[in-house]
Amino acid sequence: MLWSNKIYTAPPNSGNVLLGRTLPSLLDEACDRAPNFHALNWWTEQGWQSLSERAFRTAAEEVALGLSNLGLEKGDRVALLMQSDVNFCIVDMGCLLAQLIDVPIDLTQTLENIVFITQHSEAKGLIVSNLDLLDHIIPYLSSTPDLQIAIVADVPLDWQGQSKHPQSLQIFSLAEIRQRGQAQMSDERQQQLRASLTANDLATIIYIPGATGKPQGVMLTHENLSANALAMFSGIPDLELGAKEVVLSFLPLTHVFARVFFYGHMNYGHSVYFTTPNRVMKHLKEVQPTIFATVPLLLEKIYQRILETGSQTPQPETAKSVKYDLLPRFRTFAAQMFQKKQETPQQKFRLSSLRWLPPTQFKLPHWQASLTAWKSLQTEQTQRLVDWAIALAQQYELGRSPSGKYDWMLKLADRLVFSRWRSVFGGHLKYAICGGAALKAEIANLFAAARVTILQGYGLTESSSAVACNRGSFNRAGTVGVPLPGIEIAIASDGEILVRGPYVTQGYYKNPEATQQAIDSEGWFHTGDIGEFTADGFLKIVGLKKSHFKLSTGKYVTPQPLEHKLEQSPLVAKAVAVGAERKFCAMLIFPDFNNLRQQAQLLELDLPDAELLNHPCILALYQALVDEANCHLPYWSLVKRFQLINATLSVENGMLTPSGEVKRARIAEMFAQEINTLYGQEDSKRRETQRHEQLNLCPPVPAASTCPAYAQSLSQGVGSREQ
Repeated sequence: MLWSNKIYTAPPNSGNVLLGRTLPSLLDEACDRAPNFHALNWWTEQGWQSLSERAFRTAAEEVALGLSNLGLEKGDRVALLMQSDVNFCIVDMGCLLAQLIDVPIDLTQTLENIVFITQHSEAKGLIVSNLDLLDHIIPYLSSTPDLQIAIVADVPLDWQGQSKHPQSLQIFSLAEIRQRGQAQMSDERQQQLRASLTANDLATIIYIPGATGKPQGVMLTHENLSANALAMFSGIPDLELGAKEVVLSFLPLTHVFARVFFYGHMNYGHSVYFTTPNRVMKHLKEVQPTIFATVPLLLEKIYQRILETGSQTPQPETAKSVKYDLLPRFRTFAAQMFQKKQETPQQKFRLSSLRWLPPTQFKLPHWQASLTAWKSLQTEQTQRLVDWAIALAQQYELGRSPSGKYDWMLKLADRLVFSRWRSVFGGHLKYAICGGAALKAEIANLFAAARVTILQGYGLTESSSAVACNRGSFNRAGTVGVPLPGIEIAIASDGEILVRGPYVTQGYYKNPEATQQAIDSEGWFHTGDIGEFTADGFLKIVGLKKSHFKLSTGKYVTPQPLEHKLEQSPLVAKAVAVGAERKFCAMLIFPDFNNLRQQAQLLELDLPDAELLNHPCILALYQALVDEANCHLPYWSLVKRFQLINATLSVENGMLTPSGEVKRARIAEMFAQEINTLYGQEDSKRRETQRHEQLNLCPPVPAASTCPAYAQSLSQGVGSREQ
């Protein structure tokens, strides 16, 4: 039920709604509009390799015809276990042209979940990036009876003798599939690929964590994805067509955020450079993108590095730099003018003298004699300059135009310091698109002061990515912007965000119960997030109604299976997972003190409760429980740290509902200090070191059962290409 009749929509002049488009039609439009010979780019040992838009379309058509030649028909599912690279884009577009439904699978999933998704989607084909990936997954494919075909994108010349596979599974290379397609290529066949394809056709099924821990598939049509991409891109001002816009892409294309952005860049004819997380910082400087999509974690790391530069003392300049470059020294003196500290008469004399001298031609008659004095000033002045610039940027507020003295100081700081911050992003960045999780307001404001425009948005897989985003003049830190064109947003009586529009999913694949729970009779999708609108119409995310949450990496954590597994132990009364908008998942554990004291007696520990909870032997017992609960989870969802809490949760103290469910927001508020301690790196590392040093004093803890390989994440290094 809505708390009022207020329904929020996009403000005027913030984008357009374009419905009725298929995803291949976006590529066709780009090819007809203006060819880009460097549309798709990937790194090799020989340097960057490129593919034009038209060559990309031809490759996709070859894949489409080749897949059809194998007997795959309209509506069949094809699972994609692939790196986020050009091959993924070719295969994805090939499946869409062939009217197949592709099922992208996150490479960080457990083998168990990969097999489940392949089974549940009834995939007839599996396409993998390389033989390493195939060899890791193939021993578990015997339980996928619908699977008939496997295709490997990158193979060596003698690949057919390198991989063992079941006789029931036909294995092809992607090159072979394209050759089959080439043999059938004609104008008539190219037209046939598009003739019966409609915007309402199902394009993809993207599996996300379900409430029970099992993945559930989100069904998205061509129109869901194409309309969402076009609505987002049409609302970004000064976004040009063609190769003038350069994009660096490192986010996984298996997730809807990066994938929809690729469709938008594809349609606009931009040059997209694919990289990996371990090479993104290097390639930012090399590619010098104008547009860069990221998650909060990367921006948080860069922000922290900037703050650290303000607390470090730089080394004095060399004699050579002092002799030939006076301008930096002049700038450091200029920065002094804005310090509250009163200048000495000597400093005033130096400033008045330097003010009238041309910096590029200035010569010190006795520069050797002055070098020592310059050095002593340089360290202090440079440090003060960086601190001053950081403090200045932290006062900036998006949505308010600076004026007067503050505006002048920002321009000065831009020349002296902020330009170095921009160089981290390559120096040509127009927009950093941030999604997947919430970004702190102070980070958005600081970068905005340095002319690094961050556009934060909000959306879900079920909404084909964004439902709201900051753009143009509609940009406020601490918010996720205004609604996207075509979408309606309302707030339920309990504060839950409801969305309705052409980008919302048809439902969950083969799960009508979950679909009915998520989408009500009036077509409102219930997001599970708590939000509110500011007075000027900007959406803010203020909490969670659903139990699962996102890390700052953009990954979802489903806490309930973890918590229930821990609570099966007699030593645990309640377990509450935390980590929303943080780097990793952690756990608050509320012990069952009756059982814990009995265990302590067996260990001959007679201590008060507070001391008992910090004893290394007790911590080792609970660590074993956490290790066991971590089994069957992807590596990014594992509990990295935990804290034993000397408290009891009850209905009376407001921590539990009458049905016994934990009130997560209340717990996060009451135990904020303990949670912050879990994420304090230095303190946590010190405590862990002390704990390990004391463990040899404890009796051996019974080892948890070994987690089998199929229940663990697919190895992060498997199939990866170093870039």
